[in-house]
Amino acid sequence: MDEGEIEVDSIREISLAEITPHLARRSGFKDVAELLEIAKHGSGDNIYLIQFHYSPSFLPRVLKRAARRRSAQRVVARRGTR
Repeated sequence: MDEGEIEVDSIREISLAEITPHLARRSGFKDVAELLEIAKHGSGDNIYLIQFHYSPSFLPRVLKRAARRRSAQRVVARRGTR
């Protein structure tokens, strides 16, 4: 996967009964048991459904481009002073 960010869309508390086979598969697990095996920590009293998506990072490219422009401007300025 290329550079990018994870953007959180929502966070909400859910009950154990809301963890359905459909939710498990949509989350990349084969079933509820596999999801709980990986995701459950501690007592499991508090369960949160966090929905997020991947967003490609544009910031590094923008910063690099701006740095190249500033560098080119400094070179031009130096040539003009000689």
